[in-house]
Amino acid sequence: MKEIKSRILELRRLINKHNHNYYDLDANIISDFEYDKLLEELIDLENKYPEFYDIESPSRRVGGGLSDKFDSDTHIFPMYSLDNTYSDEELDSWYKRIVKALDISDFEFCCELKYDGASVNLLYENGELIKGLTRGDGAQGDDITKNLKTINSIPLKLNSKSFPEKFEIRGEIIILTESFKALNKNRELNGESLFMNPRNTASGSVKLLDSKEVARRPLEFFLYSIVSNDLTINEHSNLLNLARDMGFKVPKYDKVVKNIDLVKEYIRYWNKERENLPFEIDGIVIKVNNIDYQKKIGFTSKFPRWAIAYKFKAENLVTKLNSISFNVGRTGTITPVANLEPVLISGSIVKRASLHSYNQMIKYKLRVNDSVFVEKGGEIIPKITGIDFNNRGLEEDEIAFPYLCPECETTLQKHESEANYFCPNTIKCRPQAIGRIQHFVSRKAMNIDGFGDETIRLLYDKGLINDISDIYNLDYYRISKLEGFAQKSVVNLKKGIEDSKTKSCQKILYGIGIRYVGESASKNIIRHINSIYDLIEMDFEALSVINEIGDKTANSIVSYFKDDLNKKILKKLYNVGLNLSKDEKFINTSNKLEGKKIIVSGVFKNYSRDELIKIIETNGGEIKSSVSSNTSFIIGGDKMGDSKKNKAQDLNIPIITEENFNNLIS
Repeated sequence: MKEIKSRILELRRLINKHNHNYYDLDANIISDFEYDKLLEELIDLENKYPEFYDIESPSRRVGGGLSDKFDSDTHIFPMYSLDNTYSDEELDSWYKRIVKALDISDFEFCCELKYDGASVNLLYENGELIKGLTRGDGAQGDDITKNLKTINSIPLKLNSKSFPEKFEIRGEIIILTESFKALNKNRELNGESLFMNPRNTASGSVKLLDSKEVARRPLEFFLYSIVSNDLTINEHSNLLNLARDMGFKVPKYDKVVKNIDLVKEYIRYWNKERENLPFEIDGIVIKVNNIDYQKKIGFTSKFPRWAIAYKFKAENLVTKLNSISFNVGRTGTITPVANLEPVLISGSIVKRASLHSYNQMIKYKLRVNDSVFVEKGGEIIPKITGIDFNNRGLEEDEIAFPYLCPECETTLQKHESEANYFCPNTIKCRPQAIGRIQHFVSRKAMNIDGFGDETIRLLYDKGLINDISDIYNLDYYRISKLEGFAQKSVVNLKKGIEDSKTKSCQKILYGIGIRYVGESASKNIIRHINSIYDLIEMDFEALSVINEIGDKTANSIVSYFKDDLNKKILKKLYNVGLNLSKDEKFINTSNKLEGKKIIVSGVFKNYSRDELIKIIETNGGEIKSSVSSNTSFIIGGDKMGDSKKNKAQDLNIPIITEENFNNLIS
């Protein structure tokens, strides 16, 4: 049972990590197929072993979470995800379940393209756009109304008179392929880093804090559904026509078919023709067309039973392996990269592909000139999936993994429990040094404006910055003489650096880049110490008792502070004025809120919202953004949102004042 529990916890961790990458960071590192297999395994284990039930499990959540950058609000109707299928057999199984639920086989399907973008929900009242939300967790989403109003294909006021009094519109924010290419070309001319793909760019754009910047992005809105209690139309296909009449963009690729064989025909057609579309799709959505039938079939906690998404598998082609190069990551991890004979996959030329790890190289026993199978994981990241052994030559030796770091020639190391070798020269190995600086200045760490990746590389290569402590002793005169640095850029950089000196010690701990110490670990550690300096004296046992700090993280912290260079850097940060200690009001930590899931909403007399959050976390509580049945209580201030208040009342969740809260922790 211990192994089962361990696997369930690991699956939850992996899925939450991939959800964070996809929904928050707008980066997919695995394919949808791989993700669904992980989720499928988790659901299966949770069903077999209900004793490990957890309401917070990602198997019970729709989409991603909520952001702390925006206010959240409630969808009038839940915004469900779609169940995915990848084969005709799975599609047939779904069809049989529909037939059984309806007890008839004579009904229509509406087939639509599955736009690869960011789902949003628009609320209209009396023909005017009132609110726009992200999908969020399905029940609540981030309020991004201001950003959505900048998108020209979203009508602010409807001209048609045929709309219900109050309704919600669901659709995808996308970027057309040519617009995406033009956007990247412009960024290249300006010396900016290129966007990865249209989907991630669209999703990231609607969550920008500056609506003027959103307006500059070539975003489009494609509608796929209308939801209302006041609709009299009884076919989904006719709802799409109504949306067109109201002025919404609904590409005319949908098709009503009368049987499952015609559904498959539609799927096969668009699997071939999708390369000719002006936008990206990642599959086909199939819906029971009759809305009364939809109501009869119903929903699960996550999906409508009457709809399914047929996902296209990543294209898998053969090309020649020319060579292997070895990249050094921010944490020193050595990743083999395959240099390929260029091949067209899913609409773009692929020249390089990831091998992920040393173990994968050993498994394949790669040789130069091998014929290798390559696919785009999630249509984004090319990777080698196998070797065509029938075409393997004998003239070349196996490609050897290096024993020395390809950047600094330090002897590589490998932990027995890990798949990858790494370079231990964390301070002076160029990619690691640059990566540590990039991490330190990033938004979730010190959030220093003016430090783009290219700027950091330039300053490092010019000898103006060698480690994170040098950020606070920059020679601004020398920087001003560098090509591309206008006076305003230097002023902004200096201001960003000075502003960062007010950041909390939790941000600093996360920012210094100790291996395995992420945001969550940083928070938990800071709850148990008064200063980052305390970590220097803590041994493995002392660190292991901290919540969520496992053996790997504890060993990593001990190793980090054994290095005198790291201790010197920490001292330099202290000397320039960074706050390595907790604020006095947060020093006296306790476990009084252990296990409590708490929401902070409104404006308060004696605390800022951030201060309340810190106090909750230092007393063992957990901050949540949306109200659910497992919410312990809400700390409510002035201007608390009506949606949170109403939902709390419906679920009998206590709403306490800041005075009540002070009494609770005193």
